[in-house]
Amino acid sequence: MRRAFSLVELSIVLVILGLLTGGILAGQSLIRAAELRSVTSEYDRYTAATKTFRDKYFALPGDMTNATSFWGSMTNCGVASPSGTGTQTCNGDGDGQFDDASAASRTGEIFTFWQQLANAGLAEGSYTGIAGASSTQHAILSQNVPRSRLSNAGWSVAYLGTQPIAQMAYIEGQYGNVFFFGNQSTQYSWGQSLAPSEAWNIDTKMDDGKPGSGRVRAMEVYSLTFPPPCINVAVSNSVALANVAAYALDSTTTACPLIFLAD
Repeated sequence: MRRAFSLVELSIVLVILGLLTGGILAGQSLIRAAELRSVTSEYDRYTAATKTFRDKYFALPGDMTNATSFWGSMTNCGVASPSGTGTQTCNGDGDGQFDDASAASRTGEIFTFWQQLANAGLAEGSYTGIAGASSTQHAILSQNVPRSRLSNAGWSVAYLGTQPIAQMAYIEGQYGNVFFFGNQSTQYSWGQSLAPSEAWNIDTKMDDGKPGSGRVRAMEVYSLTFPPPCINVAVSNSVALANVAAYALDSTTTACPLIFLAD
């Protein structure tokens, strides 16, 4: 006699497979939700750490002019081929801005920022304070900038000042010092890391839900260079977008980094 599964047995197997599939998908959604919540908590932690550092050392991390008095000096600060061990760092210029590394040097305040926060015990990990090889803004997760809980994403700092309408990388407006959040790239941590609806969710919880205003913003250039867009209007160097841009909520593509104002 040949034996086979009965219809009842097959039905039970299918039900079990359906429950397992549903459980996996639900679990993935819960993991993603936790990762998105971590973006907000990480930003809060780093802004609080920056304020604590300023209260203790009377300067911004990376920008302080006497950092080497506390943690020792790297070799070749401000010139080619810098190197250091342990907590050794470089002084900043004290202008209140997170400055990029110079073309002649791999050190810059945007990297010694994280190094000095860690030296002061205000950030987890240890960081080199030196740019990666690809550019003077080359952020490498867990090496010179911190990694986020969200997969392949991390944080960078920069000074953007005031951006005009003619600037096509950023929506026009006043920025000052900022935190970039996004996937690792050959420059800042500003690669595409979030779907527009995820970016909108974070922006709405923390700010005004608009990509061109408030303290949480999207980048303008991603609406043209990496379609489908993060925002719903085409990049422009002649039209003001701050008051008309919105997140492209109908897109499910991971298209957005975020900019958080630090000041």
